[in-house]
Amino acid sequence: MGILWIVVIGFVAGIIARILSPGPNNPSGFILTVVLGIGGSFLATFIGQAIGWYRPDQGAGFITATVGALVVLFIWRRLVAGNVISDPGVGPRV
Repeated sequence: MGILWIVVIGFVAGIIARILSPGPNNPSGFILTVVLGIGGSFLATFIGQAIGWYRPDQGAGFITATVGALVVLFIWRRLVAGNVISDPGVGPRV
């Protein structure tokens, strides 16, 4: 049941991050939205524990997971804009 809860919260955090930060090169689809939210949650948990907001046995809350997803989305856009990674929504470049 815990993994299902992580996927649901990750999906909702990913959707909210995509709504708050619309753009042409958003990762789209259910899987990438869930990965965006879960990645944001891991990032927020790591940073929160590093600066002392959370104990080692605590995780990020929903709001900080959404903020973390916004940061992950920002990093995604910078990597795609700088042509470091290719945009999965666009076909191969010839």
